[in-house]
Amino acid sequence: MTVPAGGRSEAGAAASPSIPWASRRRAVSTVFFVNGLLAAMWVAHIPVISDATGVDHGTLGALLLLLGGCAFLGMQVCGPIIDRHGSRAVILVAAATLAVAALLPVLASTTWQLALALALFGLANGSIDVGMNAHAVVVEQDRGRPVMSSFHGFFSLGGLVGSGIVAVGLFLGVPVVLTVAVVAVGSVVGVAVIRPSLTRGRHRTDDAGRDHEAGSRFPAGIRGRIVLMAAVAFALMLAEGTAYDWSALHTTERFGVGDGVGALAFGAFSATMLVGRFLADRVTARFGAVAVVRGGAATAALGMAVVIAAPAPAVGILGWAVFGIGVAGGVPQLFTAAGNVTAQPSGRVISTVVGCGYLGMLAGPAVVGFVSRATTLGTALWVAVAAMAFGCVAAGVVRAGGGRGARRRGDTPAVRARLDA
Repeated sequence: MTVPAGGRSEAGAAASPSIPWASRRRAVSTVFFVNGLLAAMWVAHIPVISDATGVDHGTLGALLLLLGGCAFLGMQVCGPIIDRHGSRAVILVAAATLAVAALLPVLASTTWQLALALALFGLANGSIDVGMNAHAVVVEQDRGRPVMSSFHGFFSLGGLVGSGIVAVGLFLGVPVVLTVAVVAVGSVVGVAVIRPSLTRGRHRTDDAGRDHEAGSRFPAGIRGRIVLMAAVAFALMLAEGTAYDWSALHTTERFGVGDGVGALAFGAFSATMLVGRFLADRVTARFGAVAVVRGGAATAALGMAVVIAAPAPAVGILGWAVFGIGVAGGVPQLFTAAGNVTAQPSGRVISTVVGCGYLGMLAGPAVVGFVSRATTLGTALWVAVAAMAFGCVAAGVVRAGGGRGARRRGDTPAVRARLDA
């Protein structure tokens, strides 16, 4: 497929001829923000929900695995649906379902009720995750320059805002159900407002669609590349997940400081990752996706090494901040590459890469915990360094190649040559 002047793909132009690109970018940004906001309603309320349902740590761990498994299932189910019908319908249905599902955990009073609530929450979250990333790929293709990282930045911003809302609500004594209900209704309204700006139609060309419906399979080389992308996504998100669950605890245990200082470690990581995601698109446009993944992985590995060897809390917190900068841009580049690896519909590919990354996010904390039992927590954190080292070595997998990859970042050979270096 060729790229028309201005960098818009034929598929994207055909799918949404009357919707301004800026409106579609705002729409996708809103969906990412809403996803982060609703996810925070569960995560930030975990202590409250645990007390209300009486689940212990072991049971909670099993429930988290249930949530993750259902999310992965939702991702795999929605991939083929997106290939056949487009991501717009998936986003709208999943967003409404996620808003309802966000209410169910705070209404649960028994373990079984919580399990059913988290199963639905996981299915909806996995579905919207694949849908919004597939949609973001199309919007990025039509623009012809990197914008994926900024979308993921809005997800992080939504999580930050959601956590703040929960904290304020708990501090003021607002009923938890009321807090979540207001956020859920606001989220549904927000998605309804941007609904007309979501791309209509299938995210593919007619030829690709016919090939797909005829039962064509990806060539062996493409399949191998998809497998490698999935492996790199698993590794990078494994390392990222380590920060979510172990940054605060490592800081308090290693240096004997209070929980407030430990929270600063996670806060530093979250803040720099948020900033990094909003800056990564410019870096990608200047140096290319491979450089972002490779340089980011190397930076994250360095940051984690600083964390492990830190002689004082301030140095350890600085290490977590460097780690956050490093992990910020890599995963969005992988999702973009997955959406452009072939001219065939990308829903299945994106669901595979996103799903394996999600599994890495779940596996990271568990692997670190397992290793720490046999050694120390500091030693176990070298797992994240190894994961980032693998990402650094395999970064070339995001290089634009055949299919739609060659047209996703501009329409001139000079630009593509610079970006793919």
